[in-house]
Amino acid sequence: MSGPIAFLFPGQGSQAVGMGQAWREAYPQLMALFDEANSILGYNLQALCFEGPEEQLNRTEYTQPALLVTSLIAWRALEARIHPSAVAGHSLGEYSAIVAAGGLSFPDAVDLVHKRARYMAEAIPSGSGLVAAILGLAGEVVTKVCREAHPVGVVAAANFNCPGQVVIAGEKAAVERAIELAKAQGCRRAVPLPVSVPVHSSLMQPAADRLAPHVHAVPLSDLTVPLFNNVDARPLVRAEEVRRSLIRQLSSSVLWEHSIRAMWQKGIRTFIEIGPGTVLTGLAKRIVPEAVLLHVEAPESLEQTLTSIRD
Repeated sequence: MSGPIAFLFPGQGSQAVGMGQAWREAYPQLMALFDEANSILGYNLQALCFEGPEEQLNRTEYTQPALLVTSLIAWRALEARIHPSAVAGHSLGEYSAIVAAGGLSFPDAVDLVHKRARYMAEAIPSGSGLVAAILGLAGEVVTKVCREAHPVGVVAAANFNCPGQVVIAGEKAAVERAIELAKAQGCRRAVPLPVSVPVHSSLMQPAADRLAPHVHAVPLSDLTVPLFNNVDARPLVRAEEVRRSLIRQLSSSVLWEHSIRAMWQKGIRTFIEIGPGTVLTGLAKRIVPEAVLLHVEAPESLEQTLTSIRD
């Protein structure tokens, strides 16, 4: 197999108790990343990832550092063997992607994501928000029903994931009203997601404002390969562009479908999802069915991916 390869990094919703544990026996040296993260976070992230409890792992302030670290453990096992032509990450996954592209150090990424997650969790009262996937409607129809639900409260199209799958987020009553309107428009299903805050809506602007000084202060280098960003679905390399994008990202929609199509148009034909789960390869299959789709979340899938690349 030859040709340009993109690395994809997952975001919230891909977490599961036990994630990262398979690396412990085959690559024990990678567990040092957990030790480094523990000292920054002030709690035992490895124990939370391996043992749970699930309820805690699903809380934004814990989910985000857990996904970042487990994704980067998988990337460390792969990085010397395959070099990408581009990277992308879904929401939180953008931070993993920036580390993989040489923009952020591991400790700085952990610290920044720790702050990001905490500010997001504190942006609105616990339990007052809701996130749901709307299946079977076009993006413009979902945008329309969100607009029609606005009299009830804040609700927005948060993630344009793939054809027929748009995630909405906002205040609980407004999201529930948008779901009713979506069903009236013929949506196939509405699925609540294990995300504890209304991501990528205007409700996250206070979190973006609090995060901005830290994003501007953190050492960030120009990237070694382009990041196809969530906010614009365009390739970024310069550090200052990446900074601005990360701040805008919190309260803006994730243009994931657009990002995959943009990479395809640039000649990317192989996408490797790195980290827990296979959510992103599943989405990519619906966006560009002709693509070669691989993943690395454990030693077994690493070997399968390396074999596929060699072949």
